Amino acid sequence: MSAPQNIGRKRLVVGAHYGVKDWVIQRITAVIMVIYTVILAIGALITPEFTYENWVHLFNFEVLGFPLGKLLAFLAIISLAYHAWIGVRDIWMDYVKPAGIRLALQVLTVLWLVGSIAYAAQILWRI
Repeated sequence: MSAPQNIGRKRLVVGAHYGVKDWVIQRITAVIMVIYTVILAIGALITPEFTYENWVHLFNFEVLGFPLGKLLAFLAIISLAYHAWIGVRDIWMDYVKPAGIRLALQVLTVLWLVGSIAYAAQILWRI
């Protein structure tokens, strides 16, 4: 009797490639945040005087009537939240063993992140 061969197309893969998608998404969100941070830093450095009006202008610039500054800021905020979700979710999955507590922590994390995104959107679109 020989052991069954689990090689080829019929091989059952569990866990081997589970995190690749999350790893790629986390790298993409990190790149988005770095690019936005560099753009914001350059904008802050070329601003002649650092006043509230100039700070608001960094977020209110438009291109052909399109609110590009607000959309880029909101994209960076969403990227930050998703990046944080992947990291915190992995911490909960790795270190919190009771399923009920882990689920409660994950739900609280999602609620906090969604609330943070909503609050940031409210602030961005109000200025």
